[in-house]
Amino acid sequence: MFYWVMKRIFLGPVLKLLFRPWVKGLDNVPHDGPAILASNHLSFSDSIFMPVMVPRRVSFLAKSEYFTGTGLKGRLTAMFFRLTNQLPMDRSGGAASELSLQAGRDVLAAGGLLGIYPEGTRSPDAKLYRGKVGVAKLALQTRVPVVPVAMIGTEKVQPIGKRLPNIRRIGIIFGQPLDFSRYYGQEEDRTVQRAVTDEIMYELMRLSGQQYVDEYAAVVKQRLAGQLPSRESGSGTIPTDAGTEERPESAGGSEPDDGDDGVSGKV
Repeated sequence: MFYWVMKRIFLGPVLKLLFRPWVKGLDNVPHDGPAILASNHLSFSDSIFMPVMVPRRVSFLAKSEYFTGTGLKGRLTAMFFRLTNQLPMDRSGGAASELSLQAGRDVLAAGGLLGIYPEGTRSPDAKLYRGKVGVAKLALQTRVPVVPVAMIGTEKVQPIGKRLPNIRRIGIIFGQPLDFSRYYGQEEDRTVQRAVTDEIMYELMRLSGQQYVDEYAAVVKQRLAGQLPSRESGSGTIPTDAGTEERPESAGGSEPDDGDDGVSGKV
């Protein structure tokens, strides 16, 4: 009830009035039945704007830290995320992450829409980064279509570190659903997982017009923070063999140094 009241009576009308979002391809979102909405991730506000514009309820996988905060702000944040259908995603890897992904499978098994950010975290510079294979695992295991979603201009509305948003127009493009039925039965094949993920990222690049960087966004953030030595990142089109030299991943949504299954994006 809280979700629909916020969407239709309070938050939704206000956002539409202030930010005047334009939308293309909304008919590509199935009117019923399960589907994954795989989006690029430019801003915290992505998880607000996209569900507001989709007629159906959308559940997102969100990092578990949002559900365990302390103090008044932490408790209010946790309550808001639970009331708005956000699902905690443990990104530590292994069994914990696999259990978190099960929550996403449950949403899809019930015929719902699941929102995912394949990059695993917000882009630090508005570029599109390598996707993690968790989205491929979910799509192949549940055998549901993947709708690529390009958020346009949201990084200018709420840049990283800015609490109050800038009032400006944003856009959302919903691409044609991607069918991966040709890979069914091969969901544990790492090459297949990477191929599916790269196809999704290619569509996001095409729809959004972003420059692609064949590196994990989380690694770039660590480098910018001085936690890793600097090096130039390759950019351009998505290579057909992207990720073939990566280390074997864990079962869930960890950061790249622990595996590449992560699907959560609220960082």
